[in-house]
Amino acid sequence: MDEVKQLEEKEKKLEDIRKESEDKKCPVQRMLYYMEQFIAGPMCSRCFPCSLGTAEAKIRLEKISTHADNTNIKDVETIKRIGSMMIEGSFCKKGKDTGKFIIDLINSSEEEFRNHISGICSSTECIALIEYFIDPELCTMCGKCLEVCKEKAILGEKKRPFQTGYLPFEIRKKRCTRCGECIKVCPTGAIRINILQPEFVEK
Repeated sequence: MDEVKQLEEKEKKLEDIRKESEDKKCPVQRMLYYMEQFIAGPMCSRCFPCSLGTAEAKIRLEKISTHADNTNIKDVETIKRIGSMMIEGSFCKKGKDTGKFIIDLINSSEEEFRNHISGICSSTECIALIEYFIDPELCTMCGKCLEVCKEKAILGEKKRPFQTGYLPFEIRKKRCTRCGECIKVCPTGAIRINILQPEFVEK
């Protein structure tokens, strides 16, 4: 079964990867997903612009998405140059189409890529650039978020009927992985996402 599954993944078509990547609102995450899936599947690795270029683009995208040390606009320019090289030098249509995908996405999302260089993900999909917090005015202390948090990142005690003195739940930011499970189960929408300002982004 594992071999069959691997074969199916290997045969994933480029257009399918493109469609799946569109589920990502953040252009950096969209391109990163595309690169990961392309490397894992359709890429044949027969030419250097493709095999080396996509690997380097993936590294640069991961760097941008986490706002790693020394992240700067040159990373975006390098990824764009890789796209151009793939269009010109790839042996097959898949490599050329991937290069075009890179160029088109950067050109259409230039401002968002620049924001990422500053440490801001306005789409709130780059988890290193956001934080979760609980609005105390909306938290009813129902305990649903506490139950689903695998990282034990939520502090608080489930409220019991006819008892007082409870404090709204809080999220321990150091332990939170921003998986989103707590947001899914919160009945009052008390769990919010905050876009970190650049000076507060951990590196």
